[in-house]
Amino acid sequence: MNFSKSTLIILAIVAIILVWGVTSYNSLVTQDETVSAEWANVQTQYQRRADLIPNLVNTVKGYAAHESQTFQDVVDARAKATQITLNAEDLTEENLRKFQQAQSELSKGLGKLMAVAESYPDLKASQNFSELQAQLEGTENRIAESRRRYNEVVKEYNVNVRRVPKSIIAGMFGFEKKAPFEASETAQTAPTVEF
Repeated sequence: MNFSKSTLIILAIVAIILVWGVTSYNSLVTQDETVSAEWANVQTQYQRRADLIPNLVNTVKGYAAHESQTFQDVVDARAKATQITLNAEDLTEENLRKFQQAQSELSKGLGKLMAVAESYPDLKASQNFSELQAQLEGTENRIAESRRRYNEVVKEYNVNVRRVPKSIIAGMFGFEKKAPFEASETAQTAPTVEF
């Protein structure tokens, strides 16, 4: 078989485009899976916080039984926060905003609970409370770190989904932008705690 020089050039160009397309698609799949994995890490940390809250509430309850509204607010906020589940395929700005709103309400409730705890020197000296507080603080740090890593991989993924020429492959195969975490409107204002 004798191929003309122009036919060989065309075949080479088609092969290069095909290899580029497959490589681009595979890199987008890898980045999409990385976003999903980091989102799972974020959810794991939020779940860890939700699991610690009942123990913390019960420990504080023993010392401050008259603060029932604060306890109920925390329990209700925890229930609401754990009801909102969001999988990696639904990471739109609106869905993430709803998720953040529920988590923000829980954070406010925890702030009030910790303020109540500050009023009880015996509670602050309690080994159980100290351990729970340290675990909760560690969890909050893990949440912040997980969110930071999630935002990094979302940024990298979104850049590739939007940047030409990978945007062509992304559009052809349905790769869409993912929503990053953003500070909530209330993040700029410290919560007000009143007794």
